[in-house]
Amino acid sequence: MQLHADFSQRVVIDSQDLPWVDSPMPGVQRQMLERDGAEVARATSIVRYAPDRHFSAHTHGGGEEFLVLEGVFSDEQGDYPAGTYVRNPVGSTHTPFSKDGCTILVKLWQMQPEDQQRVAIDTTQTPWIPGLVKGLQVMPLHAFGTEQVALVKWAPGTQFQLHRHWGGEEIFVLDGVFEDEFGFYPQGTWLRNPNGSRHTPFSREGCLIYVKTGHLPTFSAALVHSGNS
Repeated sequence: MQLHADFSQRVVIDSQDLPWVDSPMPGVQRQMLERDGAEVARATSIVRYAPDRHFSAHTHGGGEEFLVLEGVFSDEQGDYPAGTYVRNPVGSTHTPFSKDGCTILVKLWQMQPEDQQRVAIDTTQTPWIPGLVKGLQVMPLHAFGTEQVALVKWAPGTQFQLHRHWGGEEIFVLDGVFEDEFGFYPQGTWLRNPNGSRHTPFSREGCLIYVKTGHLPTFSAALVHSGNS
């Protein structure tokens, strides 16, 4: 399956418009944002666990990154309430479940094998630092090579300067409304801006966003998949 697998293309998805698709495990459903592969795939998804549901034990051949949006996600290493950011590196194994149900933003098969740091951060207890412009606060979550991951909080009326995304940018709007000269992105919107793209973001009402930069391939996954690199 290929869904938004061409990294040279800009993608904007309002997840509230997406259907929930059943996974192989009863009570676990997904909203697919991007995917390149079958059940084992490079993928970005929103995953919803019904109460008292679990996923079978599995190994993360390409690593796993997730942010808990609602409820409490769990595995044998602990419980992760809403606001927890976790990275399970390439080769890690776990058996996830949720006692009361949860919703998480998940990225699979998108880590470099050398990045072996496991990360578990409760963002509700982590301090913010000042951003580059007035009204902006940043919470760094992870960095490896050119990849940078953070939460960014925008006060109402905050404006950022025009800038270019070397290595691309992904944004998931967690709260409020994020904007730029190309559109208006309410809570639940996922954006992927390709390598070399430019924009001038702002937020009139304020927002909270998850941001990842510098991590996108500079080629089309769809072309590689077809053998035409």
